Amino acid sequence: INPGISEKGELMAARVSMGVAIAVATYLGLNPPGFAAQTVALAFGLAAASLFPAILMGIFSKRINNKGAVAGMLAGLIVTVVYIFLHKGWFFIPDTNSFTDADPLLLSIKSTSFGSVGAIINFIVAYVVSNATEDTPQEIQDLVESIRIPKGAGAATGH
Repeated sequence: INPGISEKGELMAARVSMGVAIAVATYLGLNPPGFAAQTVALAFGLAAASLFPAILMGIFSKRINNKGAVAGMLAGLIVTVVYIFLHKGWFFIPDTNSFTDADPLLLSIKSTSFGSVGAIINFIVAYVVSNATEDTPQEIQDLVESIRIPKGAGAATGH
């Protein structure tokens, strides 16, 4: 759209578009329009519980290491999958569910919306495990810093 955009402008556009995508995905996850959309909502919920926090922390935190990211992804994914299976049936087999979305296990959170809870668990576990294990190697910290502050932006930000 704008071939002359600076790296700083490109980074800002990427952040804004990521925020819009997250807002749309959250809305559709919380308000799925139909059965086919429920399948998509479950897929987005699983991605939100497993991949999204690790990607976000990998970009914006120099402290998160591989052990924390993997532990967080597993914790978020396992908790979300179990909650979905409790509501939709184990491996989606009919009549093996313990709860329904009309009578949810936790507050009023439907199975299609539980990915947000899994994401929170992922963030917490990744943070705790990363702080309990060795520091991230310096070359990884430098890589994260180079992603966060594009070339040519150092003069404008004072870095």
